[in-house]
Parts: sequence; C-alpha cells; structure tokens
Amino acid sequence: MMARLRVSYEYSEAEDKTIRLGLFLIVCGIVSLFILCFCWLNPTLQNMQCKPVNCTVLSVQQSGEMFECTFTCGVDCKGISRYPCLQIYVNNSESYSQALLHFNEQQLLINPKCSYLPPCARDNQKNTDSVLKKQHDWTKNISQSFTCFFDQQRRPDDVLLERSHDESVLLHCVLWPLVSLLVGVLIVVLTVCARSLAVRAEALQKRKFS
Repeated sequence: MMARLRVSYEYSEAEDKTIRLGLFLIVCGIVSLFILCFCWLNPTLQNMQCKPVNCTVLSVQQSGEMFECTFTCGVDCKGISRYPCLQIYVNNSESYSQALLHFNEQQLLINPKCSYLPPCARDNQKNTDSVLKKQHDWTKNISQSFTCFFDQQRRPDDVLLERSHDESVLLHCVLWPLVSLLVGVLIVVLTVCARSLAVRAEALQKRKFS
C-alpha cells in the first residue's frame, strides 16, 4: 500500500511539462530583467534626469566644418560621405546661459559639435540640402520659445529637443519580465497544488475502501 502511495506522488508527463514551462518562464523573466535593466533602465534613468525647460533660439548658423557619415547602399555596400555642421544656439530658462541644441541624445553622442545630423546619403549635395532645409526652418524660429530638456550636472552646455527614453520605457523594462516571472511562479504553484490535492483525495478514497 505504501508503494502504491509513493507512486501516486509522481507527476504525470503533462504535469512535468507544465512545471518545466513554469520554470522556463521564471528563468526568462529573471534573465530578461537583468538584461533590460543593464541595456535600457540605466540609460533611461540618466535620460530622465533632463529637466523640461523653456528654450529660446538665439542663432542658427553653419560652423564651416564638414563631418563624415557612413551610408549603406545594400547588404555589403557601405561608404563615406560628408555633411556640413549646423549649430543652433539657444538660451534656456534654467541656467540663462547659451547652449547648443541637439535633436536627441543619440545625435549628441555621435557628434557633440553639431545640432543636426542628416540621414546619411551617398551624395554629399543631398546631405547639404537636408542641412540647409533644417537651417531655413529654424531660422524662422529665432527668438521663439519652445520646450527643451536640460541637465545642468551632466551637460551644462547642451540641451535636447527631445528625450530618447521616457517613463514608458522604464515601465516596459520592469513590467514584462515581472509578468513572465509571476506567470511562471503561478504555473508551478498551481500545478504542485493541484497534484497535492489529487494525492490527498486519492489517499482519502483509499482509506474509505480499506
């Protein structure tokens, strides 16, 4: 009778697969949480330190320098072209000092000397035309105010037109790994509980007929 009772505690093939699925989801949740926190959470938290402030355009000009960019023209086709450096200087309401405007943090990291990086085309003239169009558009906004993002501790001489990451990225970094983790735990717990209840029911039934 004890042998038969021990056998009843063994999980069926379906239950074993269910538990493995739950453990897999738990591992995926933990691993993805670490990966997302390392790749996204830390940059997002740093990016969110930028305060929204009012900026006023002071000047729009070309520095006279040309910078290189890499264009792609196919799977194994790459090349180098050049674009002029557009500089948009603004005054911000936080420090009341002149700062160089950048369209986003990615462009700031690629080229901190220029405000705008055009989509890199093979033809240098296309790059120049793209910069000239942006220069013309911003020249019309001289003395006008708009919202920009400023971090006095990290980048006192630069402001961003838009942040690359916001609170939604922070939410997704934490939410989906936690969902995977909780679903995995729930699957394992429910499977173990269901098996435990089935064993108890089986033991009670055997006692009645013994």
